[in-house]
Amino acid sequence: MVGLISDTHIPARANVIPPRVFEVFAGSNLIMHAGDLIQLRVLSDLERLAPVVAVYGNMDEPDVRERLPKMRSVEVYGWKIGVIHNPGALWGTRRMKRVAKQNNFDVLVFGHTHRPSFRREEGILFINPGSPTNPLPPLLTKPTVALLKVTKEGIEPEIVTV
Repeated sequence: MVGLISDTHIPARANVIPPRVFEVFAGSNLIMHAGDLIQLRVLSDLERLAPVVAVYGNMDEPDVRERLPKMRSVEVYGWKIGVIHNPGALWGTRRMKRVAKQNNFDVLVFGHTHRPSFRREEGILFINPGSPTNPLPPLLTKPTVALLKVTKEGIEPEIVTV
């Protein structure tokens, strides 16, 4: 199981990661954070559960940007899962598809919009876990994270309200 999280904005939008996130991620073997952590302590908090693969976002502080790359990937059961903060999701899917195809990603995890979503296009799963602390728009969207159930046979995404 892979836990997906983005746009935590700690401490700007919340003082800590909501406790429910740790319950949802309890069975995860890996956690991917799609940027806008704001402070590095978010990583150490999540690392209490599982190894964390993270990238920086547009709002991250300089020490986060120095430590984390813009894009990363991991392979799980032969599936290549990439993570980036902003693959151009606000402008449609063309840039997102290009990023995924250029890097041979089977899955592209992204953030930035604070809105949970997933869809498959041309054999690629695009997934945004939303934000557990600052969902947008706030009156229409609930705080969320996501899970990827990865097996040799396939990948099943799930958006989880926290």
